[in-house]
Amino acid sequence: MSKKRRTRAFVALTAGLALIAAACGDDDDEPAASDAAPAATDAGTDPTTAETTADTPVDTASATTTGDSGAVTTTGDTGTTTGDTGTTTGDTGTGDTGSSTPGTGGGEDAPGATLTINLAEEAVWEDGSPITAADLECTWQASLNTPGSISTVGYDRISAVEAGESDKQVIVTFDEVFGPYKTLFNAIIKAAAVADCNDISGDFATELPISGRQYILQEWSESQSVMVPNESYWGDDPALTETVVMVPQIDTDTEIASILAGQVDYIYPQFGDALGTALQDPNIELDIQSGGDYEAFYFQQLDGPFADPVFREAFSMSIDRQAVFDQIYAPIFASADAEGELLNCGPIVQGPYCPEDNFQDTFDLEGATALLEGDGWERDGSGFWAKDGEAPEIRWMINAGNSRRENTQAFLIPLLAEAGFNVVADNCEAECVFQQRLPSLDYDFAMYISTAPPDPTYLTAAFTCAQVPSEENNNQGQNSQGWCNEEASAALEAADVTADEEERVELVQSALLAMDEDNVLLPLVNYPKSGAWRTDKVGGPLGEQTANFRAWNNFHQWEDLDGDGQLVIGAEQWPGCLNPVTECANSSWYVWTVSFPLLPGVWDTSADQAFEITNLVTEEPTVELEEG
Repeated sequence: MSKKRRTRAFVALTAGLALIAAACGDDDDEPAASDAAPAATDAGTDPTTAETTADTPVDTASATTTGDSGAVTTTGDTGTTTGDTGTTTGDTGTGDTGSSTPGTGGGEDAPGATLTINLAEEAVWEDGSPITAADLECTWQASLNTPGSISTVGYDRISAVEAGESDKQVIVTFDEVFGPYKTLFNAIIKAAAVADCNDISGDFATELPISGRQYILQEWSESQSVMVPNESYWGDDPALTETVVMVPQIDTDTEIASILAGQVDYIYPQFGDALGTALQDPNIELDIQSGGDYEAFYFQQLDGPFADPVFREAFSMSIDRQAVFDQIYAPIFASADAEGELLNCGPIVQGPYCPEDNFQDTFDLEGATALLEGDGWERDGSGFWAKDGEAPEIRWMINAGNSRRENTQAFLIPLLAEAGFNVVADNCEAECVFQQRLPSLDYDFAMYISTAPPDPTYLTAAFTCAQVPSEENNNQGQNSQGWCNEEASAALEAADVTADEEERVELVQSALLAMDEDNVLLPLVNYPKSGAWRTDKVGGPLGEQTANFRAWNNFHQWEDLDGDGQLVIGAEQWPGCLNPVTECANSSWYVWTVSFPLLPGVWDTSADQAFEITNLVTEEPTVELEEG
């Protein structure tokens, strides 16, 4: 028989009265997407506990997801996610101004709001031209209207971005309140660098010549990127090293070999049971911290075998998550002297948004058999479940070269065959997984890590109906599962405009519970973040940002100690293009190696899972609500 179903009334959808839901640290409570979500992270927990997070991807965004580490935002092994909002998707805009259909969370009676941002007078682009309101307006239009944009959530609630008292003052008008507003305008595009701000899909394929931060991208190819100091940078924290070279590494073993041989100065690998042992070198320091990454199994249910809800539920019930943990994850945690455990929250890490009774007792082989037989399925001559003479083939996609995931396939595929499911490994490299196949929903079953920023709004981008890419919405959105539950979507959209924290928690939890009911995914673990560097080659605050959603974003403060004039960073995954809005940004490793180091933002995230203003602005932006 089917697993026990819970009947849950969704919380009444109420719009908040202020945009401050994300301003008072609530953003810190929210998970990421792209690959991970800080919203549920307990900042300050012991970095060796199982509540750590690290691998993300999906290569995500808005939670960017990343192979092993993106975001909403999905990237590389984690798939991402992207940007500070994690993976996100939304309604497309119309017209030259980039206006769009408002979100559904608040309704027609929801109050609007105005956000005022004062840009620093000295803030300029790499060519010395000022960063102005026109650049933020262009960013809004590009994010909202570009075909294939993966991060439209929040931008779809804006009706205008314009200059105020000067072109250094930006007035952002919201049709309705958007609590996580700090997830917006964190990768600003230079308006003068594109021909049409409403469609930048053809821009920045192999070059990103713009910068408002410490470095500029001098060279980029499939084999390396080279950054040099931005001579026009205005801040009091300039780049300390003349050259930063980033080189792709085929896999974690290659990363380890490279740092042991002194070929690279720093690596940011997915933590594994062999990592600590392999890096037993007096000149190498290994840093392991808690973060906002989580790994999970995902079911693509728009088409293919898992479009059948009965078949999807039975398959889900046939996976013993505890056995997967014991076989795959327990040795990894043991190697770090940590006591790991299964993650039951859903696509979010432990914290206030995690439902206490989610994803309980998911393994039930007898129940799966009864469910299938009751729906007309029977075993064929090969022992696979078939209906009307057809036994579906299930394509399990991971990023090739990830030994943890390859070991999981080797462990589970035979067990699933015994349970009657014809599962085949259908893998490709990280770029293929996170920038091509996930955004196009070209898989049946997937395993990746998501890295999330400090607010659960990444769930809106990654799991609502409006974020399923389609021809109707110009293939925008980061809902790579194709899941559409109207009540859950309404709850997540309402959470984005709800100021009362208790109400917001209830709304988010109701959507997470629906993900369990609908068998959208099977959560596995929070995954630790790790960085390693050669103390004889590089110095400075290398461990300060290991837990940050933005990863090692302070490398401009690192010092060259060996006198070769450069820092060399080994990149676990490599982006296929440089566009900050389209599927390129679905990779955590894209935002870590390209977007975050170059594009200016109003807010950055911190290692303790908070938002903080950057030197792009003179003060914390202010919010005014419409009366009524």
